[in-house]
Amino acid sequence: MIYLLLAIWFGLMTGIVGRIRGSSFFIWAIIGAVVPVIGLVVALAYRSERDEVRRQCPTCGKVVKLHDAMCMRCGTDLDFPEVGIEPESAALQRS
Repeated sequence: MIYLLLAIWFGLMTGIVGRIRGSSFFIWAIIGAVVPVIGLVVALAYRSERDEVRRQCPTCGKVVKLHDAMCMRCGTDLDFPEVGIEPESAALQRS
């Protein structure tokens, strides 16, 4: 019973940390519940999605992460660009 409560608590905390870093709450909550302490440590060490440099799709104009190889809106294969758009975190700090 105690393990179940700890797994739920670590799952929630790991999910919250994952969401703050820009990832899926549910995926990180499952990871945190399955491997409680290790999942939380990994979520804390994981890179933030908001710090990724972005680029614009030349076909539909959607802003996607620089490392994406395909636009999820229109399906265009994306080549590596010469320049990127500033990360979301930098844009939010200026606002």
